[in-house]
Amino acid sequence: MPPRGTIVEAKDFAQRHGAWIAARLGRLPKAAPFLPGTLVPLRGVPHKIVHRAGERGTVWTETRDSGEKILCVAGGIEHTERRVLDFLKREARRDLQKAADAYADQLGVKVKRLSIRDQSSRWGSCTSAGSLSFSWRLILAPPFVLDYLAAHEVAHLVEMNHSPRFWKVCGKICSSVDRAKKWLDTCGNDLHRYGVDD
Repeated sequence: MPPRGTIVEAKDFAQRHGAWIAARLGRLPKAAPFLPGTLVPLRGVPHKIVHRAGERGTVWTETRDSGEKILCVAGGIEHTERRVLDFLKREARRDLQKAADAYADQLGVKVKRLSIRDQSSRWGSCTSAGSLSFSWRLILAPPFVLDYLAAHEVAHLVEMNHSPRFWKVCGKICSSVDRAKKWLDTCGNDLHRYGVDD
């Protein structure tokens, strides 16, 4: 609903355009909760979540003899969703910190702080104080997408805007700008279905 809209206008719109709304909702990707059997893309590669009740540890990856990639989750089944989410956040932080530090070194700037969140409207952000924030969901995308987002936010430490100068800085340190932007436009919305119940 638009910010200046009213509940009455929203109800009227929904009644008049119910079929259109239903068609759009029908095209949304199906929820993929972090439960055994769910396929989750880790760095863009599908991994099936497998519960390993009798094993110690938390979450790790394996490759079966068949070549299938699996995400193994130890402990009580009731902890599966939280453990998978915690694992993905740790992996995202590690990959993003490594990429951001490398790009910052190239540009001669310093990342003061890096945080991992679950923003729904943006993949990353940068403050003028040098703090970077990223969506943990970037660990679900292919590595070139995560690398681009790290480069994008680090480039803001040089240019706090999206001017031609900013894009020149970004393109200088990251060769996959156009490819990653295209991937995000095409597939990015799909990343928001993971870890969500129907």
